[in-house]
Amino acid sequence: MAEATTQVKLKFPKETYLNWYKDMLLMRRFEERAGQLYGQQKIKGFCHLYIGQEALVAGAMSVLKPDDNMITAYRDHAHALGKGVSARAVMAELFAKATGCSKGKGGSMHMFDHSKRFFGGHGIVGGQIPLGAGIGFAEKYLGTKNVTLCYMGDGAVRQGAFHEALNMAMTWKIPVIFIIENNNYAMGTSVERTSNVTDLYKLGLAYDIPSEPIDGMSVESVHIAIDKAVKHARAGNGPYLLEMNTYRYKGHSMSDPAKYRTKEEVETYKAKDPVEMVLKTITDNKLASQNEIDIIVKGVQEVVEDSVKFAEESPYPDPSELYKDVYVQSDYPYIIEN
Repeated sequence: MAEATTQVKLKFPKETYLNWYKDMLLMRRFEERAGQLYGQQKIKGFCHLYIGQEALVAGAMSVLKPDDNMITAYRDHAHALGKGVSARAVMAELFAKATGCSKGKGGSMHMFDHSKRFFGGHGIVGGQIPLGAGIGFAEKYLGTKNVTLCYMGDGAVRQGAFHEALNMAMTWKIPVIFIIENNNYAMGTSVERTSNVTDLYKLGLAYDIPSEPIDGMSVESVHIAIDKAVKHARAGNGPYLLEMNTYRYKGHSMSDPAKYRTKEEVETYKAKDPVEMVLKTITDNKLASQNEIDIIVKGVQEVVEDSVKFAEESPYPDPSELYKDVYVQSDYPYIIEN
């Protein structure tokens, strides 16, 4: 007798689930390929993979508008892809090539594309948090309705800049959503070993910022939470803080063997793999045939391999680039009053 499948009640349209699957699969396959290339020494320096955390970006991108902003820490490849930076430009940046989104000067930790409203990629722990508040303040000052998503790891909330940014954001009602990617470990140190407050969303309550814990392994839950927070901020009500409880299947970086975690712990989270959970929803509800799913998988693989080929064939930056982009003439529409 064939095993019966449990049909999950759909919360969103068919197209949304298919887009989530395609987007998260691209992030997953891209990161897996990046890990292989790092092992082959084609990618050098630091490299932090996002495998397991894809729902945090995919669920947000199905809410954001093109002119909304995003800023994050150094585990940033998936954020760049999600915000619309091409796989070619991201892979070329990992290869330190001139065709990379940061002209080959930033590498893994410093992805950037102003045209996509993606502002990094920041190597300093917590350094992006006040910058995210600042970007949000600029939007408020200019009178736009754009919001800013500011991602950070659980370790970054121990930085003083986090608390300063939250205080200013709430005082000035800045349209910024602070997103804590709580994957349980700051490098190799568990949350429990760094603070008595392990429910990190509670840190926002000290500043009267609406704050909630969210299941970051569920792209549906992420979408719903981001939608609520974005509407709050876009309406002029100020910041929002979301603690996304998630998990990275790999070590902190490529040099981390992650021996501080048990196999049982990793397997527990793999049972809630966000990519597989969306695929299960698609198949259980017959949202796509196996042939249609295969086409998505093949298309994603082609995009990834094309990005590798593009990166390998691209030139390295000319030495003269050392003297460029040190100082930049800004074209941002500042308002100057006499």
